[in-house]
Amino acid sequence: MSGIYDVIIIGGGVAGFSAAMYAGRLKMKTLVIAAIRGGTIVQTNDIANWPGIKQTDGITLATNIEKHATSYEDVSVIDETVIEVKKSSKGYTAATESEKHFSAKTLIFATGTEWRKLEVPGEKEFAGRGVHYCALCDGYFYKEKIIAVVGGADSATKEAVLLTQWAKKVYMVYRGEKIRPEPITLARADEKIKQGKLEIINNANIIEIKGADRVTNVLLDREYNGSREFKLDGIFVAIGHTPNSSLAKSIGVNIDKGGHIKINRNSETNLDGVFAAGDVTDTGFKQAIIASAEGVHAIYSAYEYLKNSKNKE
Repeated sequence: MSGIYDVIIIGGGVAGFSAAMYAGRLKMKTLVIAAIRGGTIVQTNDIANWPGIKQTDGITLATNIEKHATSYEDVSVIDETVIEVKKSSKGYTAATESEKHFSAKTLIFATGTEWRKLEVPGEKEFAGRGVHYCALCDGYFYKEKIIAVVGGADSATKEAVLLTQWAKKVYMVYRGEKIRPEPITLARADEKIKQGKLEIINNANIIEIKGADRVTNVLLDREYNGSREFKLDGIFVAIGHTPNSSLAKSIGVNIDKGGHIKINRNSETNLDGVFAAGDVTDTGFKQAIIASAEGVHAIYSAYEYLKNSKNKE
């Protein structure tokens, strides 16, 4: 892992390794720098919308894409966190936490997102002790317990349905009038509601999380069943994600109001030689298949950029 790479891909999720896979096909000298391999999709239990595969899970899908990418000899991977990116005379450099520096002619940000927090008293204090962000990761520990999922979108509803296989009762606390999952997810939720395993608390927000060693109860901003105090053994927060775009922003990449990297149809940013793909971008519909396609599009655009740059020399 020495010399100048054709491309450095920051991020090891579906977008990053899809880009690396295609980079290998194009025989581009490629370095993937990934703090965590797999990305957020590894926390998804049920994937039924990947073309050609009726059902799989996030870990399997992410692992297969990574294996495909790393089967090419031109693709290298290091498990590190990039802390700084700079423009250089020959392209870009990336510095990691272990003070290693890598250079490349082009750069792809596939940095994904992180879980959005409630930002209420008690959330930080009880993180991992009753406050969680991944049902697949931590739901098993709540067998026959009373828990809540905060959120009302499709992902939150999927989390709630998944948690019913362990919990005694799952509540969904949602600030809106009605939860808004996709039709097939709503049907599954309705079935759990009929079974008494799931209950929706609409027009409500958790404004404080309380407990001793672990979470014991929460405070709502309105009364529910005659009280604003609500006893719970655990809370799973599913209110969306925040894009990890600070590295891109630091070198002048254009970011939208929501913090997403702005790209065009070719996955190009406003900077020459810099591309982006996946959930960190301003693409409206966040899906694994779209992230994968954007990764491929980004690497092909990088390939064309390098080819055109060479022709101008």
